[in-house]
Amino acid sequence: MSAHGHPVYFIGAGPGDPDLITVKGRKLVERADLVLYAGSLVPGEVVACARKDARVVDSAPLDLEQTHAELMTCVQNGGLAVRVHTGDPALYGAIREQMALLNRDGVAYEVVPGVTAGFASAAAACRSYTVPEVTQTLIFTRLEGRTPVPEREQLAKLAAHGSAMCVYLSAGDPEGVQRELLAGAYEPDTLVVAAYRVGWPDQQIRETVLADLASTARENNFTRQTVFLILPGQGKSDASSAKSLLYDTNFQHMFRK
Repeated sequence: MSAHGHPVYFIGAGPGDPDLITVKGRKLVERADLVLYAGSLVPGEVVACARKDARVVDSAPLDLEQTHAELMTCVQNGGLAVRVHTGDPALYGAIREQMALLNRDGVAYEVVPGVTAGFASAAAACRSYTVPEVTQTLIFTRLEGRTPVPEREQLAKLAAHGSAMCVYLSAGDPEGVQRELLAGAYEPDTLVVAAYRVGWPDQQIRETVLADLASTARENNFTRQTVFLILPGQGKSDASSAKSLLYDTNFQHMFRK
């Protein structure tokens, strides 16, 4: 056990904006002896607050065993190691394999959550996923690619719910995304937000409709590092004038009698 608590921390760095890392995450980066960060997805500015004498390593060229060896060397020397992931580590973060190796070697660790691109994108677009009387459910998913998706989670099957959706890791096939979503319960005029490199200096946000998802992605060259927000009941097709009861003058809750 290091003097800092656990010897290893997995930290969600947020989508790219160095200000969107949590206070806890930043404090750990500032104190760490080893900062191991995914340089292909985490900007250097996020880890620029590391100590001058800290070992700061871009893990992009390293495999699983090599990153584990870096962590173990730090731990065995009594140091504090932080593994900095993009977004939130729990979502497409590949932390399970890393934690399994730490479990095998008897090393304690902790996970610090981060802002995932889906929430950063909604914020950048000033949009809400939930709409009273339209949808109270949000599905995070992806189109099948090199990583297979379980049969029951095929995009068209999930789209049958008609709930809000955030589609990750699928911008290489925007036609496939559009086709699968239209095969579900969404109308062609459903609002779609395409968010490219959200949180980075070259961030771009485009609002369109589902019928134009693929053409919008192609025209703007959003074929990687893009998430699609599917927002039923909003935009031109806003079917709901319903407002949240939380702020209704006739609605009582535990903080307002």
